[in-house]
Amino acid sequence: MEATKFQPKNAGKKQIFKNPLLEKLTRTHISIPLIIFYGLSAYMMFLGFTETAISPFAIIGIFVFGFLLFTWVEYNVHKHVFHMLPTSKFKEEIQYKFHGVHHEYPKDKARLAMPPAVSIILTAILFYGFQYIIGDYVYAFLPGFLSGYASYLAVHYIVHAYRPPKNIFKVLWVHHGIHHYKENDRAFGVSSPLWDYIYRTMPRTQ
Repeated sequence: MEATKFQPKNAGKKQIFKNPLLEKLTRTHISIPLIIFYGLSAYMMFLGFTETAISPFAIIGIFVFGFLLFTWVEYNVHKHVFHMLPTSKFKEEIQYKFHGVHHEYPKDKARLAMPPAVSIILTAILFYGFQYIIGDYVYAFLPGFLSGYASYLAVHYIVHAYRPPKNIFKVLWVHHGIHHYKENDRAFGVSSPLWDYIYRTMPRTQ
């Protein structure tokens, strides 16, 4: 069974929950998660430099590793979760609410990021989970990981909200545009095509 072929539309929005509170919680302005994640990342990095015994070079290296790891997670979640095979009605419904509605209404700017409440809860879970595993290194690793996510959100918003720019973002705009409008079984990387090159899921046509 093939993954669902979402039909793209250029404008408008769609209600996915009958409950108005739940529906409102699915929508957020892009600036809110960017402020949350970049702000938390900067604060944790500050603590890493000032409150731990980790060397500055190690902090920077771990930060970069965390950032790159997020791009790998981004690729795999997009490919294997958001575009999972809808082998049951439940999976099909979850897939649609998580991602299918975005493919149908790619210009809906308020549904391009997780709601702030979910973002904060997830950040807390990641912080305490990684702190338990890697200790003070969380102050270098998690800022890189969260900055990777924030950068993904920023790029994703740019390619959906604006016309193709005349700079490096045009490459990402075209790459993600192909995923939405031509080959949604390809081009899963949003913030970077790196893992599409590695896993050979680059678009067949450019």
